Amino acid sequence: MKVTFQIEGAAPVVAECNAGDNLLELARRSNVAIDAPCSGNGSCGKCRVKLVEGQIESIKSRHISDEEYEAGWRLSCNCKVIEDVTVFVPDIASAYQSRMKTADLSSPKEVAIFEEAQENLQKSGICFENRFRAVTLTMDEPTLDDTMPDNERLSWAIQNEMGVEKVEIPFCVMTKMASTLRENHFHVTVKGELKENTFRCMEICEPSDTAIVGCAIDIGTTTVTMVLVDLTSGKILAKGSSGNGQIRYGADVINRIIEQGKNGGKKKLQDAIVKDTLVPVIASLCKTAKISARSILRMCVAANTTMNHLLVGVDAESVRMEPYIPSFFGWDGMLAGDLKLPANPLAPVLIAPNIGSYVGGDITAGTLASGIWDKDEMSLFIDLGTNGEIVFGNRDFLMSCACSAGPAFEGGDISCGMRATDGAIEACVLDKDTMNPTLTIVGDAGQKAVGICGSGIIDIISELFRCGIVNAKGLFVREGERVKRDEHGMGRFVLVKPEESETGREIVINEVDIDNFIRAKGAIFSAIDTLLKSVDMTVEMIDHVYVAGGIGSGINMKNAVNIGMLPDVELEKYSYIGNSSLTGAYAMVLSDEANEKCAEVGTNMTYLELSTYPGYMDAFVAACFLPHTDYSLFPHSIQEM
Repeated sequence: MKVTFQIEGAAPVVAECNAGDNLLELARRSNVAIDAPCSGNGSCGKCRVKLVEGQIESIKSRHISDEEYEAGWRLSCNCKVIEDVTVFVPDIASAYQSRMKTADLSSPKEVAIFEEAQENLQKSGICFENRFRAVTLTMDEPTLDDTMPDNERLSWAIQNEMGVEKVEIPFCVMTKMASTLRENHFHVTVKGELKENTFRCMEICEPSDTAIVGCAIDIGTTTVTMVLVDLTSGKILAKGSSGNGQIRYGADVINRIIEQGKNGGKKKLQDAIVKDTLVPVIASLCKTAKISARSILRMCVAANTTMNHLLVGVDAESVRMEPYIPSFFGWDGMLAGDLKLPANPLAPVLIAPNIGSYVGGDITAGTLASGIWDKDEMSLFIDLGTNGEIVFGNRDFLMSCACSAGPAFEGGDISCGMRATDGAIEACVLDKDTMNPTLTIVGDAGQKAVGICGSGIIDIISELFRCGIVNAKGLFVREGERVKRDEHGMGRFVLVKPEESETGREIVINEVDIDNFIRAKGAIFSAIDTLLKSVDMTVEMIDHVYVAGGIGSGINMKNAVNIGMLPDVELEKYSYIGNSSLTGAYAMVLSDEANEKCAEVGTNMTYLELSTYPGYMDAFVAACFLPHTDYSLFPHSIQEM
């Protein structure tokens, strides 16, 4: 049997299959990107396709209305192939974005974040120097009277120029040495690594190519971001980002661990991040920066523990199973060639050290960038994403923990949720009397709404609670033109009417959405509460709160406090520090001392496993209300309601 996937904005894909094959699984095998945050269990309703020709066996879903079902819309996870069929795969903003997004670092705000982190680390005594060098050499060409072999001629020239005692020429350099020397008449640039009195050649090239470059990579569960940096000057040459290709196997790490445990799963998940994500982004950035990929002499990856395992192709099953022991915390000696990344094959790949099963190198790198390890004040560091990771402490101690916030902050588990791309509602204010919303939408002027991203969800729920439209449980208690109810009495609030939206469907938030988000925000606050209690401290003892992560950039901190997601401290204590994971990786790839300090920070950090900590579940249940069951924890928020 054949299934033809008509992909919006791309060429069709024809896949062979057997009768009874699941349509979503077939799409995955055929490298057709269909967003499936729940990994195909039917709960999220995001893996929509439209039947164009033929018949398909499908289970009716609550996520598809009768009108949509009659028009051919189906959830691919609920479909079995029974004959040749053609399906349309929409490329809407809420779907997985296979199109790569790359850009130069032009935002002054982002530049300032990198520069400030570098300055703070330098104030802490960290020197921004590394051991990578480029040297341009001119040698006498061999003659019948001068028969010195090429490797000795090159070694002598390097020793004389750099004053080193020993030169190493690896196999991959040796194989191209003869042709490169002669093509350039023995006037070449040699790039490599200087360790004590030994220079290890990593590249030999034409004399004009003197660039030595580092690549810092933040691998998030949803998004991958990276920068190319000049290893001599520290200047950022290019920056790019892309959706993590693994997202087609589930929005959270647990679903991906389960998927990689299936036959051939480890290779599928590794290919999704390496081949489908990292390789094209790096290649595009090299083109933007006008450098050869072989000029990348060092790479640094900051990622959570599961992402690190899936990147290197190591079984991650033990990460999710008690006693939650990963295969590794740190990994030394990995090279770009081992992972087949587009870089110098001899380039070391630094992996920011993991701390525990759910606190990974992204948090170690972020903690390094935040500088809380070198401060006297008590600081709270929060990285918001698919998982919520938290660090509390100062120069004397650091405690860390992680909670599974789920995909709600990225728009998953929300009926009209989406990521922060064009068409996403990112901010909302409601008129208390009329309930009419004033919306801020991502994109150019005139962009119509497609869905709601994480920061928008926070605003909407905060406003619904402030206006008395929902109660502390997230249930609708006020009626009005924009409050609708289905046949079962479940309420929803209409933010955008069908005729005003990009898709022609109404954009709403319903009671199930609110409940899902309350549990996500409850996980964050209860983790903070438990972490503080573990060291006999209270919210009043927090001197500063650093918020990091992609969702943090658009968060209205006041609204996040009002719904009980973040602690009720003075708003002046909150600072947004951007993608701290990437900032930390940038520091590590550029500075040998920063790399050593990150390892030290990781070693000195204590990991608290919340799932086994007494009282955590009670704290979680108590936090699953707006803002909380204990109003005394939110005195300022309650006063404003």
